[in-house]
Amino acid sequence: MKKEITITDIKGIRIGQTENKEAGTGCTVILSESGQGMCAGLDVRGGGPASRESELLKPLAAANAIHGIVLAGGSAFGLGAADGVMRYLEEHDIGFDVGVTKVPLVCQADLFDLTAGDASIRPDAEMGYKACLNAERGNYQDGNFGAGCGATVGKFAGMDCCMKSGIGSYAVQIGTLQVGAIVAVNALGDIYDWKTGMKLAGLLSEDHRSFRVTEELMYASTEVVENKFTGNTTIGVIITNAKFEKSALCKIAGMAHDGYARSIRPVHTTADGDSIYAVSTGEILADQDLVGTLAAEVMSEAIINAVKSAESAYGYPGYREIINDLADTKTE
Repeated sequence: MKKEITITDIKGIRIGQTENKEAGTGCTVILSESGQGMCAGLDVRGGGPASRESELLKPLAAANAIHGIVLAGGSAFGLGAADGVMRYLEEHDIGFDVGVTKVPLVCQADLFDLTAGDASIRPDAEMGYKACLNAERGNYQDGNFGAGCGATVGKFAGMDCCMKSGIGSYAVQIGTLQVGAIVAVNALGDIYDWKTGMKLAGLLSEDHRSFRVTEELMYASTEVVENKFTGNTTIGVIITNAKFEKSALCKIAGMAHDGYARSIRPVHTTADGDSIYAVSTGEILADQDLVGTLAAEVMSEAIINAVKSAESAYGYPGYREIINDLADTKTE
């Protein structure tokens, strides 16, 4: 029997977040509770990722485990947040033993949020370190927090008609098996309820009183668009207490991208850096395809929670504001 749980119910990890609300940026860290680290895989489908230590997660790389994952804003500027995570882990004697010290293995993926607040302020080592401190008490929240602080969606026509998004989570349990997702949704495309097909967020009309469909706007012309960049990338993590090695986790991360494809349209474009990590935190034995299928489902649900939890900010309307406006329009 499948039941919903919270992402923090999954044992073996600690999650911490910090953000600068004024600047519109932040970071989310997922740390292994074990000094031995956690097995992890990665699948990148977008054409413009900003990332750090991704090579560690390729099946041919020697590393069998990593000690932390950082999701952050700031685009490539924000990749320094992992320095603070490494400092925190080294202080706690966690990392790969090289004799003279232990080197923490920390992977990171960033989204572009420089247009949200102050572009000169990005996640840095101090922000990464603070997120680790917050992980000690577990301060994870969906919405305008951590890596989702400055996230937006629906940007094909520019930032004037996009919507505020955020970070979201969702998790399920079947017997003793647990599978969950955390995702910071910052897509070029529109966001849909994967079960009903209802559009939840994305490209707005010029008066912000109704939705436009990004795909239809794209289909209006076959001319080559040289630069679609407006600042995108959806980054997420699948977390399971099932026991898998790196190659299997890379496959599970790939299957989780089906969750992106069900919920975001268009997705995996050259203007996005869409990436998903998958980590194993326990010893439960479970079928790989079952976990991969669940990974896609929880990822879609986490995307829904990310946009529904987001509040209006930086001049970008959130889900509740737009849904209320659409309801008012229908009654006029």
